[in-house]
Amino acid sequence: MQTLYLDNAATSFPKPVVVCDAVDTWMRQGSGAYGRTAGAAADAVGQMVEQTRHRLATLLDIPASSDIAFTFNCTDSLNLLLRGLLCLGERVVTTTLEHNSVLRPLHQLMQEQQLLVDFVDCDPLTGIVDPNDIRHALRQQPTRLVVITHASNVLGTVQPIRAIADEAHAAGALVLLDAAQTAGHFPFSMRELDVDFLATAGHKGLLGPTGTGLLAIRSGLAPQIRPMRCGGTGTASEQLLQPNEMPMRLESGNLNLPGLAGLHAAAGWLTQQTIARVSQHVELLTTRLREQLQQIPGVTCYPQQSGASCGIVSFNIHEADCREVATILDQSFHIVCRAGLHCAPLIHRQLGTVRSGGTVRLSPGPLNSIEQIDLATDAVTQIAAAF
Repeated sequence: MQTLYLDNAATSFPKPVVVCDAVDTWMRQGSGAYGRTAGAAADAVGQMVEQTRHRLATLLDIPASSDIAFTFNCTDSLNLLLRGLLCLGERVVTTTLEHNSVLRPLHQLMQEQQLLVDFVDCDPLTGIVDPNDIRHALRQQPTRLVVITHASNVLGTVQPIRAIADEAHAAGALVLLDAAQTAGHFPFSMRELDVDFLATAGHKGLLGPTGTGLLAIRSGLAPQIRPMRCGGTGTASEQLLQPNEMPMRLESGNLNLPGLAGLHAAAGWLTQQTIARVSQHVELLTTRLREQLQQIPGVTCYPQQSGASCGIVSFNIHEADCREVATILDQSFHIVCRAGLHCAPLIHRQLGTVRSGGTVRLSPGPLNSIEQIDLATDAVTQIAAAF
């Protein structure tokens, strides 16, 4: 039986063939280092890196490609921003939907720098954070930063980011958007959302290789960020302090060129397909999966009321341990999924799913088919009948 991959919220698979080919070609034929090699090789490297920046800026409507710094993943991007921006005793407002890539740096900074952090709950029925609740939290005391996920990696629910950004800016706070689950899967514009910082991975919805990510920063804000990694940038070598200009402010050392070559190809593939078409397909699969699972006796989907989603369906069967269900899906049906707390413990506490070990999460991608969704539904039906 062929393996059915439904864990695209963790990392996308399969990658488009052009992505695999680009990485292979770069590993075999690429030469030179970005900003460090002279001659034609340097020109080829520089052209690929800057074209990748430009393609991503166009896809995500980031105002200027030079506002993008390449990172190793979304976790790296979030850490660079949180540790580089926040200072002793400052206050952050965030939500119970957040991933540990936000929660752990914040808790570490609570210990190291007496950071003040307030958490806003989502509506457990819809998975949505009410902008009015953000406004109420911001009124309590001055706040430096609002950190919010664009879409929950547990629930898939897309948040009303523009309304939340408006509340934050009215209170004098900056906004960091974690777009790990939406970039490439769900059409959006950084410009229209009016966020100050955008972090995402290259290997999920953007369909690139692992080891790639980006941090986009509103023009003019880069000097406020203390670089966490200082060193060679290939430019301004006479300066003994890290440059203030982006992207050098946050890019030190050699970049992951094979990874960026793959991301370059992935961004080109998404440009041809369009994120709108990809999103429409993923939404079709997700809606079908969710509606079918909801018809199975003993299956509970989260959240109970669905709205805009980025391609994630979480569920449990009766009171069964979700990890047992995932093991059966893997061993008996060859379906790859994820089960557990998904590195987002606070939302599971709010949902009351900790007693089941979390939830089973199925996450279709752009290269999945309706037939595969029906196979997954049939598998869950058989498992539910056995409990």
